[in-house]
Amino acid sequence: MKNTNQMYLTAQEVANILGMSESYAYTVIRKMNDELKARGCITIAGKIPTKYFEEKFFGVQVIQ
Repeated sequence: MKNTNQMYLTAQEVANILGMSESYAYTVIRKMNDELKARGCITIAGKIPTKYFEEKFFGVQVIQ
């Protein structure tokens, strides 16, 4: 994944990164957003925080 300072990833970007269809990327994002909502976080439909995505899929903790 390219190094970026983007705060959120769109479904199209998630689809490109994971090599899946955009419609399935929306399903994946919806599931991750549901997990964030359960934690009490505010979410944006159709987008996922980049750091959460990287942590969830690649087991990477981004340290700044």
